[in-house]
Amino acid sequence: DASTLELWGPLLNGGRCAILTAPVPDARALAEIIDGLGVTTAWLTAALFNAVIDEDPQALRGLRELFTGGEALSPMHVRRALRALPHIALRNGYGPTECTVDATIQRIGVGDGERRLRPNIGRPLANVYARILDSAGDIVPVGAVGELYIGGIGVGRGYLHRPALTAERYIDDPFRPGERLYRTGDLARWSPDGTIDYR
Repeated sequence: DASTLELWGPLLNGGRCAILTAPVPDARALAEIIDGLGVTTAWLTAALFNAVIDEDPQALRGLRELFTGGEALSPMHVRRALRALPHIALRNGYGPTECTVDATIQRIGVGDGERRLRPNIGRPLANVYARILDSAGDIVPVGAVGELYIGGIGVGRGYLHRPALTAERYIDDPFRPGERLYRTGDLARWSPDGTIDYR
């Protein structure tokens, strides 16, 4: 599903795509393609991001923007990346496959302080909305933990030939008649600044 973002993002905005052909996407291979082709933006899974930061964060020095996600970010690796690469705009994306890549995004910067180094997943993207509900299906207040639901144009229609699972995970939005929500199963809470803290 990430190929949607990786391919259409640059192509629909006047950019080019660079395809890593190395059999193992390590720091050396990434540095070669970033430096050799002038790559300015990349998307790495959180696991690959961690591995590259452990191996050699300077492999990413040619980037201006780095998107990462796919699982909760490691605060230790984020801190190391921000120290080694303060010029890069580091962005944490959250989005289950059922929501067509990212549903929310958060820029994590040096000036954001320690609070931002927790796995904050930011605000919903355009045409996406989030609900954090309690076990009774009611909206929880700011700061309270509940289950994260995603709605909007990117939400899938269900699982092919799996009606029971579809009924369990895709529900009618009780607050927007005619709209559907994807039940992520993830715990989260709204922060006072309007971003979502992933728990």
